[in-house]
Amino acid sequence: MGTGSPNMRPRDGRFCLGGQLPIWSRPESRLRDGRTTGPRGRSGVNDPFASGIFWVTKKQKYVNMADIIISGDRTPREAHESAAPAGEPIWDVIELLFFAYRDFVSDPDEVLAKFAFGRAHHRVLHFVNRNQGMKVAELLDILKITKQSLGRVLKQLIDQGYVVQKEGANDRRQRLLYVTAKGEALAMRLADLQTARIARALAELGPGAHDAARRFLTALLDADGRDDVLRFIARADRARRST
Repeated sequence: MGTGSPNMRPRDGRFCLGGQLPIWSRPESRLRDGRTTGPRGRSGVNDPFASGIFWVTKKQKYVNMADIIISGDRTPREAHESAAPAGEPIWDVIELLFFAYRDFVSDPDEVLAKFAFGRAHHRVLHFVNRNQGMKVAELLDILKITKQSLGRVLKQLIDQGYVVQKEGANDRRQRLLYVTAKGEALAMRLADLQTARIARALAELGPGAHDAARRFLTALLDADGRDDVLRFIARADRARRST
């Protein structure tokens, strides 16, 4: 197809093209001998092609803007749901758990540092305070640390008057652990700091957040140990309510 005539300038949103067509594009008149004259007076009989001009309209195409996805306009949920390809690690949750835990323990860390204690001391205080009279073997199973590591921490807490160790009433080989009034006060101070952070987070999320958080954290536990953990927590709750 040829180009349009230089004199055929665009107008009213249209432009003109000239070309060879297999039919007359715009016959203007019929001669006496039966021939027709085409554009610009050109004519022919049984010509397979004839020159012609035709107008092409340039109109704006309607586009539904809802079909146009602009990355900057995505909601946070849409952005992260489409960001990770199949098989890619769930980086956001992995890293949010890391940073959440970092900040969660930072509040009690500041208090513990004043006593030259660390997170191992905090864990022992927490579980002994929640489970007065618990066995050393049970604490070892919860913390998943060696006897030597636990022994060093317990010695410091006992020597400084935060924890006491007693023999079992029926089995003198058992070592049962209790917090003192001093130990309970420190354990509750640390728990109050962490409770304040959790309460702020739950308040931001609104109704049902507590239950949703419990379900999510429970689902993260190994399936074969979930029931034991939930029973352990429930037992400690019952014991505290009874005191």
